[in-house]
Amino acid sequence: MNEENLHLAQAMVEMGLEDTPPTLKKTVVRRVQEKVQGFSLKPESVPETLERRRTRSLNAPSPIQQFGPCGRIMKNSAMVMTIQDPASQRLTWYKPPLTVLVIKKVRDVSVLQPFVQLVKWLIEEKNMVVFVEQTVMDDTLLINNPGFMVVKDKLMTFRDGKDDLTDKIDFIICLGGDGTLLYASLLFQQSVPPVMAFHLGSLGFLTPFEFDNFQEQVTNVLEGHAALTLRSRLRCIIMRKNEEVNKSSKPPTNLLVLNEVVIDRGPSPYLSNIDLFLDGKHITSVQGDGLIVSTPTGSTAYAVAAGASMIHPSVPAIMVTPICPHSLSFRPIVVPAGVELKIMLNSDARSTACVSFDGRYQQEMHVGDSLRVTTSIYPVPSICAQDQISDWFDSLAECLHWNVRKRQKHLDELSDLTHSSSNDTLDSLEHADQLDS
Repeated sequence: MNEENLHLAQAMVEMGLEDTPPTLKKTVVRRVQEKVQGFSLKPESVPETLERRRTRSLNAPSPIQQFGPCGRIMKNSAMVMTIQDPASQRLTWYKPPLTVLVIKKVRDVSVLQPFVQLVKWLIEEKNMVVFVEQTVMDDTLLINNPGFMVVKDKLMTFRDGKDDLTDKIDFIICLGGDGTLLYASLLFQQSVPPVMAFHLGSLGFLTPFEFDNFQEQVTNVLEGHAALTLRSRLRCIIMRKNEEVNKSSKPPTNLLVLNEVVIDRGPSPYLSNIDLFLDGKHITSVQGDGLIVSTPTGSTAYAVAAGASMIHPSVPAIMVTPICPHSLSFRPIVVPAGVELKIMLNSDARSTACVSFDGRYQQEMHVGDSLRVTTSIYPVPSICAQDQISDWFDSLAECLHWNVRKRQKHLDELSDLTHSSSNDTLDSLEHADQLDS
């Protein structure tokens, strides 16, 4: 065996793929060889079964380095294998981006004028192909806008759930609140193009950019001057009891979520009774209103409202947070991003459970069904206004008012304690006040 084949064989063992079927093993070997030779790899060439075949590891799977047709992580000499220091992750384009998807907040009049300004500037000044959702074209308020009518015929449209945007979008711009970024994540269930989010909504925790000087900011990003935060996502797969027996039935639900997947008791008056497994080991049974499994990005959403800690989005972890547990000692936990969680209804459960993914696609789970949750290799590359640390702590301060309280007074400002000592009693202090008066 020559040296090259020896290295490939060692890589197969480290990845846990030594027993992989021959056809899949050839695909893996080809991908390793292409990566060594410096070729770019298209995300759709990754077999779906390969992502599910997970090595038992404390670390998260290495995220792909390419985001959409044009965006990728800038190569850095400090890289160790495929893991890069998050603080050094910066966006670069290996070819100029030509297509941009603009997502705006719905039912918000204040977003209409910025939307028209941005779309017109992208088409006329940057000569880019702009995609918008079909429902935007039917907005009566936009139809009556003279500026929008000038560019209306130049816009490309898509329909959610019907049109595939894979390899059509180079760049995404969101106008609105955090919901626009979550919507962008749901639109791209594999590789996500770089996302630039402008704060035009209610909270704006995930939208660091202000719209005032959007021309300068967008130009900087298009020229490759931007830091990235790779926001990990969770791959959630529902395995139905009947499907495990009948393989010819429809495939299991398979979704990537940016914030969290929630299992709760739904409309039932009974406590939920859920079994939690970690890498096949039974950890605990959850009795209460339900369970939240979230990413670090989702730690500042539903999870923090349920009493969890806030985790920086660059930390490789999965958060497990109970919802109103029927136990005072059940505290939220953080587990390594490389593990697989399995969630099932306990056989003694009095009712079914409801599952929702980033607040959408609610489904019912019965006894025997299982929900598998792992960290996906497809993160959301969120563009930073400043850098990873500054953006996150600015959001904590501005949106959540983290650690805001009245300033404690200095001792010199407390006139009644200036001349007192630890040996003073209440009677002596009262006597001193009477003398002063």
